[in-house]
Amino acid sequence: MSGLSIENLSMRFDLPGGGAVQALKDVSLDLKEGELLSVLGPSGCGKTTLLNIVAGFLAPTEGVVRLGGARVEGPGAERGMVFQQGALFEWMDVRENVGFGPAMKGMAKGEKREIVDHLLDVVGLADFKEKAVYELSGGMQQRVALARCLANEPEVILMDEPLGALDALTREKMQGLVLKLWKETGKTIILITHSVEEALLLGERLIVMAPRPGRIAVDRRLPFAEMGVDQDLRTVKKHPDFAKVREEVLGLIWEMEEEIMGRPEAQAAQ
Repeated sequence: MSGLSIENLSMRFDLPGGGAVQALKDVSLDLKEGELLSVLGPSGCGKTTLLNIVAGFLAPTEGVVRLGGARVEGPGAERGMVFQQGALFEWMDVRENVGFGPAMKGMAKGEKREIVDHLLDVVGLADFKEKAVYELSGGMQQRVALARCLANEPEVILMDEPLGALDALTREKMQGLVLKLWKETGKTIILITHSVEEALLLGERLIVMAPRPGRIAVDRRLPFAEMGVDQDLRTVKKHPDFAKVREEVLGLIWEMEEEIMGRPEAQAAQ
């Protein structure tokens, strides 16, 4: 399987009362198979729009997305999505949630059970297979969501603020799990976050998107994800290069936010 290609992508939303919003403009990006990309940018820069186009939930106004050379024209099992909230089926227990995709494919019960049990062991939920999802904490629900995504054997995992609703300690543990799954599965992962620190920890490659119309302002490779696979994340965050890059990226995003707030339309909306 070759990589993911985003070619000259633009997205315009026409407004009911006339006019339009240009959410993305000429975004191009090539991801190699197995890359872990984090996406940062100020609110309204088109991060989620970009992810939804890659997922096939939205059709772009211009441009094309290709996976392994094949054009993306809608949702597909080769692209798995993990949302900020787990989006789990409340009427199913943990095992049934994780096994939903394989069941829809008609997989034999024995094979499905083996896959589900393995994934629940990987995400640390082997003792919670029969629990209802509403009995689980937010962090545990996100673990179920990750396992459910992996059960479908996607080639690309898309994450839209998957850890944003978690408390600090749980979030750090989940960051470590994401790195573990990335390294062990070799999946291509695109992760959107509003946290600069998280973007640096989880992205072997980082893009920062500029405000509307959304476009790529920064595209750089980072060493911290690889470091975090073998080291405690708190140790990684103490690295002098981490603090230096964090301040650089924070400064850039702060300038973008000030630019947005300085626009006449933004001032009129206050």
